[in-house]
Amino acid sequence: MEIILLEDVRHLGERGQVVNVKPGFARNYLLPRGSALVASKGNKAFFDQQRKKIDARHTKERNEAAEIALSISELDIRVAKRVGERDTLYGSVTTSEIAGLLKSKGVTVNKRRIDLGGVTGLKTLGEHKVGIDLHPEVTAELIVKVVAEE
Repeated sequence: MEIILLEDVRHLGERGQVVNVKPGFARNYLLPRGSALVASKGNKAFFDQQRKKIDARHTKERNEAAEIALSISELDIRVAKRVGERDTLYGSVTTSEIAGLLKSKGVTVNKRRIDLGGVTGLKTLGEHKVGIDLHPEVTAELIVKVVAEE
């Protein structure tokens, strides 16, 4: 099925591209989210006509994400966890916890956008770099300090 992407979709293409995808992916994921249009003659003409508005909205979203990324990089996030005798954590620090701590600092982030570097949770004491995908072109870096609970 041919579609026109209205926004950048990771591993698929960039905004404005006409790509072929499986019908179920388009019908169940891309079209309901407003990420794509079916590539008919009318929709292609509509997209070409609306390109300036879409580009302006995209630029605005990217600039807002860059501002949020700057504010996130300045935050000091500390997580106190129970530890065993050899400084091993009971459990781990998850993306849900990090999202909750960010929300308490005034920044709302979807937990699915938080990247812990390929692991499901932070399981050691110390400082950890955590990436947050705010926009397809903007990724914020956050330092999370895991400390022993007193």
